[in-house]
Amino acid sequence: MVSEYVFGTRTATFHVCTCCGAVPFVTSEIDGNVYAVVNVNGFDNLDPSRIRRTATHFGGENTSSRLARRERNWIATVRIDRGSRNPAAATAGQ
Repeated sequence: MVSEYVFGTRTATFHVCTCCGAVPFVTSEIDGNVYAVVNVNGFDNLDPSRIRRTATHFGGENTSSRLARRERNWIATVRIDRGSRNPAAATAGQ
């Protein structure tokens, strides 16, 4: 029950819940590797004090710097199990 949405830059895929419209995670393929970032705001029972929030500005970012930032900050080596009964099931390696 997840659909995929890609903006005009085509550098990331937003995985959108078809029931509520939430975006639980976003993936980006860079040099044949899939990277992901997870939206922790959708987690149940997460203590908000454990989340470090920072202001982020992407204005003026070109494609090269965008992909480099994702390589540095996103979860690396992600595999999405599309055959699972839970469409959002994913594994991440170190």
